[in-house]
Amino acid sequence: MKKLLLSLMVAGLATASFAQTPISYKKRPSLGLSFMLKDMNTARLIDKTSITDVLSKGQWTKLRDMSPGLTLSYLNGLTEKIDFAANLSGSFLRFPFSYKSGVSVPLDSKLLLELDANANFKLLPDNFAVVPYLSFGLGASMYAGTYFAAYAPMGAGLQVNLGEGTFLNTRFVYNAQVSDLSVNHFNYTIGIISPLKDKKEAPVMVVPPPPPPPPVEVDSDNDGIVDSKDKCPNVPGVAKYDGCPVPDTDGDGINDENDKCPTVKGLAKYDGCPVPDRDKDGINDDEDKCPDVYGVARYQGCPVPDRDKDGINDEEDKCPDVPGVRENNGCPVVKEEVVKKVNTSAKNIFFEVNSAKLLPKSFKALNDVVSVLNEDAALKVDIEGHTDITGGDKINIPLSKNRAKSVYDYLVSKGIDASRLSSEGFGSSRPIADNKTAKGKAMNRRTEMKLRYY
Repeated sequence: MKKLLLSLMVAGLATASFAQTPISYKKRPSLGLSFMLKDMNTARLIDKTSITDVLSKGQWTKLRDMSPGLTLSYLNGLTEKIDFAANLSGSFLRFPFSYKSGVSVPLDSKLLLELDANANFKLLPDNFAVVPYLSFGLGASMYAGTYFAAYAPMGAGLQVNLGEGTFLNTRFVYNAQVSDLSVNHFNYTIGIISPLKDKKEAPVMVVPPPPPPPPVEVDSDNDGIVDSKDKCPNVPGVAKYDGCPVPDTDGDGINDENDKCPTVKGLAKYDGCPVPDRDKDGINDDEDKCPDVYGVARYQGCPVPDRDKDGINDEEDKCPDVPGVRENNGCPVVKEEVVKKVNTSAKNIFFEVNSAKLLPKSFKALNDVVSVLNEDAALKVDIEGHTDITGGDKINIPLSKNRAKSVYDYLVSKGIDASRLSSEGFGSSRPIADNKTAKGKAMNRRTEMKLRYY
């Protein structure tokens, strides 16, 4: 039940307030009529288990099993955020007396009257469109004209401003047992609340008009020069130019008296002159990050960069971080002895028959390739697998791909970054010898490793 009481303390946020700003937003004395549904079962289930258990099992009482009724309410504002509320409710039901009370549950529905007094604590004053509030109070009930009990109502509500002091009001109330003949139960209500009297309108203060100003000579453009002496009576100007504006020959918004370039459009920052372009690259100095070096617009006036300082700019350099030569697109040329070493290693890679599993005698050759790659971090390797024609493409293509991938995986396992490697299998499509001889087939069953920088 503690969890239930805590959940009742949570209320929604309000939306935009009305534009009018009266002197006070305290609620006027008002009457309300609401439709009520009384739920006598859910609170009993929560008392036995928990609100979480009731919600998870879908045991909250259905609307058709609740008892309808009516509630007559009187409300009056104590402050802008606290209202006094008195509620008289009536409904017909079979009251579920507790077995501890010694009173049996009646066989037929009888009238239950409830009268309570509450304080409604609002989060916002009544000039807001939607106002959430919490309510707490004390109440008494009479059942079948015989059984009297006391209870403590507490709950949450939401009032929607319909204008002119009228509200749509909805409440969720938990009536907590106080006396032996009462039981914990819920009330859900929705209804209309309207003031008993019309709002008093504030008296309108009539301010007398000011006395007419003394007659003055007309100055149509308000430049301090009367029209009779103003050569430009409809355009504000200065006395020096007989009431006309200071001229602006180049139309750049800077008058000629302050413009150092009066016949060329410019900016106030440069005293009416255009933005300078010291390096004459067509990009003015305000936008040029290299104002003294000829550059291009896509680099904000700076030259195209050359990070590796090899004389080939980064846009043309396929190895922009490694010095190279123009003949190799800005990349270094792989040394002949390195190519030879890797080719020799490739010829010493062996696999189990009809398998992609590397034989141990391949490891030394592969480790030599690892050493080459570790010595030059810019080098990359394309690994190619090839087969002879025995078995056909259905077997050879996947076999060649898997063998190339085995070499790839071995190099990665030795710490070579996978981004520096690629693997592909071509089956028997790229023979280097005649497949009609055993020697030729042996040469065609091979692994090739091609070095590159890009």
